Amino acid sequence: MSDVPIRHSRKMRKTMLALNRAKTLGQRLSLIGSIRMAHLTPELPAVAEFSTAETMGHSADRLAAAFGVTRLEQDEFALRSHTLAKQAQDAGLLSDVISFKVPGRDTVAKDNGIRPSSMEQLAKLKPAFIKPHGTVTAANSSFLTDGASAVLIMSEEKALAMGYKPKAYLRDFVFVSQDPKDQLLLGPAYGTPKVLARAGLTMDDIDVFEFHEAFAGQIMANLKALDSDWFAQTYMGRKAKVGAPAMEKFNLWGGSLSLGHPFGATGCRLVTTVAHRLLKEGGQYGLVAACAAGGQGHAMVIEAYPQ
Repeated sequence: MSDVPIRHSRKMRKTMLALNRAKTLGQRLSLIGSIRMAHLTPELPAVAEFSTAETMGHSADRLAAAFGVTRLEQDEFALRSHTLAKQAQDAGLLSDVISFKVPGRDTVAKDNGIRPSSMEQLAKLKPAFIKPHGTVTAANSSFLTDGASAVLIMSEEKALAMGYKPKAYLRDFVFVSQDPKDQLLLGPAYGTPKVLARAGLTMDDIDVFEFHEAFAGQIMANLKALDSDWFAQTYMGRKAKVGAPAMEKFNLWGGSLSLGHPFGATGCRLVTTVAHRLLKEGGQYGLVAACAAGGQGHAMVIEAYPQ
């Protein structure tokens, strides 16, 4: 984030609010005289969950531990994401990325966070959140980045009347929410079975999967939850699991771990990637799923438009 809001300290905010309420010159002068240099220290905004005051990284670390996701599994998935993103970029598959001129800098023509590495290099990184024994690192976490996105959604009738050629149908979608303390990042595990049921589909019917990669540990935990009868019965009230996505269909052009996670823009990227992959791979159905702050999540089924 290149232009983040810098907040005043709590003491400075309290003084400014009191100044706003002051009725006399004497009261204002007294309050101004109480300001100290320390009050001017900026307070950086934290990427933390409002309901628990815990960063998502801490939640991801605890979630990975709860589902028995190892550091090795997380690093392997992170390396996979960067490797696939590099392959997709080199093949010209990420063509929906629009060049943008940053004032005073070179034109940004492509995603520049893709960094294929090696397992040896990833293993050298220390835990980023729970120290010293955590498993979430900077390399197996999505990185904050600038970005924007847009998707045009309208009825098929309207699109054709305006001369547009649709890329895909939005067939079904669900929003879910769960306990933000222990299940903050499990939106895909809760949303996927629900949206499949609404659409009358199974995992085998889905040709393309695109899940938001907030953290490698979060992804692996969701995949394990989807493949667990115990989770389905205990938390979903289902008789059986829906199963985990086949990895040969899953995030094949990289994901948030390698492309970055610009808040508010990632959802559109997931949807457009599914639409483009369905066209490229000749599939019929795609499934998008993501976790979100507040213990929320969503899942949607995208269907390819007949060409």
